Amino acid sequence: MHTAIARFLQYLRVERNASQLTTKSYEEDLTALADYLAEARGGPCPRPGEITVLELRGYVAALHEAGYANTTIARRLASLRSFFRFGQREGWTKTNPAKPLRNPRKGRSLPHFLSAEDIGRLLDAPPSAKPLGLRDRALLETTYSAGLRVSELVGLSDGDLDFRAGVVRVRGKGRRERMAPIGSYAAAALRNWLRVRTLHAGEPDGPEAPVFVNKLGRRLTTRSVGRMLEKYLRLTGLDRRTTPHSLRHSFATHLLDRGADIRSVQELLGHKSLVTTQIYTHVSTTALRQAYEKAHPRAN
Repeated sequence: MHTAIARFLQYLRVERNASQLTTKSYEEDLTALADYLAEARGGPCPRPGEITVLELRGYVAALHEAGYANTTIARRLASLRSFFRFGQREGWTKTNPAKPLRNPRKGRSLPHFLSAEDIGRLLDAPPSAKPLGLRDRALLETTYSAGLRVSELVGLSDGDLDFRAGVVRVRGKGRRERMAPIGSYAAAALRNWLRVRTLHAGEPDGPEAPVFVNKLGRRLTTRSVGRMLEKYLRLTGLDRRTTPHSLRHSFATHLLDRGADIRSVQELLGHKSLVTTQIYTHVSTTALRQAYEKAHPRAN
């Protein structure tokens, strides 16, 4: 089982170009199953082809009893389905025992986003007198302007920037590429940062040079971006629930609030399915309802 898991993780990294965070999540999910099966059988973990639907049902029941959230259980089931589907391709198993299992029902929570005014406060927070302040300003402006995932942001290289066309080439999930427009504020912030990046991190090494680097001149990590954002949230007193992904949520919500059609927002976000984008229509409706109830004299 553990050999099969290692082969599957290698497939994710090499063939699917999965991020380090995604690969780690799969590894944790599959290792948890292996540990459960070994304990349940009172011996070594079975081979993938020996695992039954009944055993997986017992595993799901154990997760419920342990108090895991429905969203976590659904994610683990998705990991198992992908693993056994890969096993069928590799010949480890003839069937996919995870396929018949249904996901637990889960309520869909509305994504957290910032108002346009709060976004303005956040984007103005980095100091313009320091190289790292210019980097942070460019980073935040680009994230919000193009609606990027944090993994897409840190993955940007010099060759992905096209200032003349006003776009950046983005590598999204599943190796899908898209061209994301950036506004004048983000373009100006990027130019300001790139002018001082050489002094800060040394001469860039061509089109593959990372746009956003740390103090050592290395490509920023997603965790580094999270820590940077936390610093500016403290500085501005903004909602501490805000994450880098909240800027992407804010991007989509503000576009819809100002009249953008949902299919255009789907393309800009790089969503494969329109269903994924529709959550933002609920966000916009909720915001409108709150504004109505607050302002209308006979709303309540």
